[in-house]
Amino acid sequence: MEQLKHECGVVMIRLLKPLSYYQEKYGTWMYGLNKLYLMMEKQHNRGQEGAGLACVKQMSAPGEEYMFRERALGAGAITEIFATVQSHFKDLTPEQLHDADYAQRCLPFAGETYMGHLRYSTTGKSGLSYVHPFLRRNNWRAKNLALCGNFNLTNVDEIFAQITAEGQHPRIYSDTYIMLEQVGHRLDREVERLYQHYKGEGLAGLELTRAIEDNIDLTNVIRTSSKDWDGGYVICGLTGSGESFAMRDPWGIRPAFWYKDDEIVVLASERPVIQTALNVPVEEVHELLPGQAALVSKKGELRLVQINRPKEVKQCSFERIYFSRGSDQDIYNERKELGRLLVDPILKAIDYDVEHTVFSYIPNTAEVAFFGMLDGFDTYLNHLKIKEIEKLGHKPSRSELDRILSMRIRSEKVAIKDIKLRTFIAEGNSRNDLAAHVYDITYGSLVPHQDNLVIIDDSIVRGTTLKQSIIKILDRLHPKKIVIVSSSPQVRYPDYYGIDMARMSEFIAFRAAIELLEERDMRDIIERAYNKSKAQEHLPKEQMVNCVKDIYEPFTDEEISAKMVEMLTEGEGIHSKVEIVYQTIEGLHEACPNHKGDWYFSGDYPTPGGVRQLNQAFINYVEKVYQF
Repeated sequence: MEQLKHECGVVMIRLLKPLSYYQEKYGTWMYGLNKLYLMMEKQHNRGQEGAGLACVKQMSAPGEEYMFRERALGAGAITEIFATVQSHFKDLTPEQLHDADYAQRCLPFAGETYMGHLRYSTTGKSGLSYVHPFLRRNNWRAKNLALCGNFNLTNVDEIFAQITAEGQHPRIYSDTYIMLEQVGHRLDREVERLYQHYKGEGLAGLELTRAIEDNIDLTNVIRTSSKDWDGGYVICGLTGSGESFAMRDPWGIRPAFWYKDDEIVVLASERPVIQTALNVPVEEVHELLPGQAALVSKKGELRLVQINRPKEVKQCSFERIYFSRGSDQDIYNERKELGRLLVDPILKAIDYDVEHTVFSYIPNTAEVAFFGMLDGFDTYLNHLKIKEIEKLGHKPSRSELDRILSMRIRSEKVAIKDIKLRTFIAEGNSRNDLAAHVYDITYGSLVPHQDNLVIIDDSIVRGTTLKQSIIKILDRLHPKKIVIVSSSPQVRYPDYYGIDMARMSEFIAFRAAIELLEERDMRDIIERAYNKSKAQEHLPKEQMVNCVKDIYEPFTDEEISAKMVEMLTEGEGIHSKVEIVYQTIEGLHEACPNHKGDWYFSGDYPTPGGVRQLNQAFINYVEKVYQF
């Protein structure tokens, strides 16, 4: 419902055969390029602000380019960059186009190693210069580096201070450029170490260069580069000599999956992308483990190396609820379970009147949770029917049985995503009027003033779309009661690991808690939490504690939900009674047992940098709103 910009998508491909092999078997030497395009399109959900790709070819002579890159901005960036790549081949004769050896020698983007990236900005920084992959150039092939990633670091300031103290001078103050400089610096050192080693053995010229390129070990390069990184990340890199790597954060916050056979090594942010693109079964696609790196040598040999010691694993649960494609078999089942677990609180909200309740969902990401909710209600109704039949005795009449067996769960597609609101209208009232029509309703889908309407969504973060559009449009059906269900818990805290929600004032749960404190003359709790945050301001981040939990402590989840309803309906002319039902954190963990990263719900951040940024966000909020 409320679109969240979130973590990016990555793809890496390493071909293990000569291009002529793919030409002969698949009818094109562009096999790698085609798979890269398909896997990027399959992850389009992860980034619609920009896209980029990089390619390294090992068959190039001195003076010829061997490292290629294309980047573009906008929702059509994938199409644009691949159209640009294909434009290099439009003037070829059919013979040249099908000559793999010619392509490998002469054509750009006809290489063995590919890397693709889809970008969603979570920092507010935009423009082509911020689109991955980033390049670090050098006359030594082995020192060239292309880097892309799905990540946010929480301690960029510390790392920036550290590397500038060592004498480095990054061109731009951003986590990606700083990581590029860190990895690039260590890569330089590794090449120089090998240079001295093989020069001491009497090698010189191209023989020395080949010895360096054939023996680079990226293990120490990325281990020493990443040891101080605080955040969630999957970082991918290519060197000019054909080495490649992908590394995951030690908390397992951001996801990555890999596959290898005798033709190809691939890595992507989502498992079903690999399954679909390569038509392989789920058991052959492996998860990159927390703190682990997949390293592919110039020769195409894959190694899995534990780069950083795994920490307490906190895999992002929002991946399961919302971000990743629901075609992953585990994610699909987990989303259904999230819906099924909400049956009891929904029954309470509708006073157990299933007969006069219509069930629906907010299109489109909540659809799977809706199916799970229906399954749960089917089970509930079956138990109810059994009890009703047992009450009838041993010889119920046909009409009595017919009445009981005809009881059913009523589900309709009530809400329809109608238009995408454009921002060319700036005047407030006009924009609000347009916003009210982002969704439409199916008229006649319930009995006015008699039926309840239960409608499920995957998350409620800011409440903006609920207030501006959904509640108003649903109220036109005149239900007796509108029950809005969130398959995830209350989002109470910012995310600093790749999701675009970083300011306290964005969260309706936080604003509701603040209003409750003010109404009940408890502003002293806000002041104490502020003072505790200020007192920690100059402590090492490892010693900081979450002070914002104090804001929520006096209230139950139900009190905060009730206050949200007031805020969303006040002055809006809503005639139906409205209630919001949230998933519990316990329910989330039951449905997604292997993804315990819940800091946006619980405030339990996986890294010290997250706690520090949270407290600073709270300080910023209080200093803007209050005069303590």
